[in-house]
Amino acid sequence: MPSFDIVSKIDMSEVDNALNGIKRETQQRFDLKGTKAAVDRNGDVLTVTADNDLQLRQVQELLYTYFARRDVDSKALDFKPTERASGDTLRQTVGIKQGIDGDSGRKIIKAIKATKLKVQVSLQGDELRVTGKKRDDLQEAITYVKSMENDLPLQYVNFRD
Repeated sequence: MPSFDIVSKIDMSEVDNALNGIKRETQQRFDLKGTKAAVDRNGDVLTVTADNDLQLRQVQELLYTYFARRDVDSKALDFKPTERASGDTLRQTVGIKQGIDGDSGRKIIKAIKATKLKVQVSLQGDELRVTGKKRDDLQEAITYVKSMENDLPLQYVNFRD
């Protein structure tokens, strides 16, 4: 029986490449050179530090730019509120969303079932498995999920006939 998986995974090596580009640019740009503007990664959490609000916004724009260059979906970024850090600097944590959480998964399942396509959708951990009798039904399901407004970057993998 044909099936495919809907997943939300980010390539962390591409994230590291984007962060290296941001580091190079903050060391070379005249308005950021010599400041405390930086981005550090610890697991699935990025920490953005800057001297003031303007520099913080510039580093955020660099995040969007370099993620786009490395083909990493910026929907995966989850910006938390800004907080004061030591030495009169600002710190902001940015989470990287990995996997499909239960609420988003149920929303996608409900939407697919509402289309009356002849497919079955099941939530398996942090991914969705879609099975059906016909390949065309599965392709219609992919098209429908792509057209939905999702706050997660979704990939469609393991398409099996």
